[in-house]
Amino acid sequence: MQRIIVSLLIIGFTLLTACLPADSIPPTAPPLPSVTPLPTSTIIWFPPSATPTLKTFPTLTPTPEMNPGIGSVIFSDDFSDESAWDTAASDQGTAAISRNRLTLAAQPNIYLVSMNRDAIISNFYAEITARPSLCRGEDSYGIIVRANGNSFYRFTLTCNSMIFMERVKSSVRLLMQEPIASGDAPPGAPGETRIGIWAVGSEMRFFLNGRFQFSMTDPSFPSGGFGVFARGAGDTPISVLFSDLIVYDVDYVPPIP
Repeated sequence: MQRIIVSLLIIGFTLLTACLPADSIPPTAPPLPSVTPLPTSTIIWFPPSATPTLKTFPTLTPTPEMNPGIGSVIFSDDFSDESAWDTAASDQGTAAISRNRLTLAAQPNIYLVSMNRDAIISNFYAEITARPSLCRGEDSYGIIVRANGNSFYRFTLTCNSMIFMERVKSSVRLLMQEPIASGDAPPGAPGETRIGIWAVGSEMRFFLNGRFQFSMTDPSFPSGGFGVFARGAGDTPISVLFSDLIVYDVDYVPPIP
C-alpha cells in the first residue's frame, strides 16, 4: 500500500511538471514519506522457566542407644531356690519365696530387705519385675545394686509414681537423684513394672519397662551384689512381689571426654 501511494505521487508530480511553461521554475518535488518498517517479534527459542522453590527437610538426629553393649546372660534367678535369698518372718514383716516369686511384706514404717547371696558383678545390665500388691502414697520399693555389706546403691519407686536414686555408704544415706515423676512407675497397687539398671564403670543408667529414666555417675562402688527392698511410709502395710531376675554382660568402653 505504501508503494502504491509513492508511485501515484511520482506520476502526479511528473504530469504537473509537463504542463508548466518552459521558463517557469518547476515546483520542488514533495519529500517522499518515510517508511517505518513494521516491528518484527523476537523469537525466544528458550523461554525462561519458573525456578522451583527448594524444599528443606530437617536433619533428624538419631536417638542414642542408652544401654549399649549388652551381651549374653551371665546370671539369672527364677526364684525357685529359697536358699539364694535372705528370707525371714516376724511381726514386722516377711520375706518369703513361693511359686517363683519373692514376696516382701512390711508393716507401716518398716524397711525390709532381701539380698541375693550368689552374684557379685561389676559391669552389667540387670532387669527384675516388681508387682506391688499393697502400696499407697509414699510407700516405696526397688532394687539394690553393687552392694558390699552396708554400702550400696538403691533405685527407688514410690507408690505415687515418683522415682529417685540413693547411695548408702556405711549406713550414711546420700540422695544422688532427686525424686522425679515417671509414667512408668505404677500409681499404687495392683501394678507391674520391669526395673532395669545398666552399669559400666562409674556410670549407671536406670530404666522402667525398657524406657530410659535418668543416669548418674559415682565411682564409690565398682562392683557388688543384688537385693530388693520394700518400705512402708504410711499407716498401712506394703507388699511387693519380685520375679525374673536376669543379668547380662556388657561389653562397652565409654568414650574419652
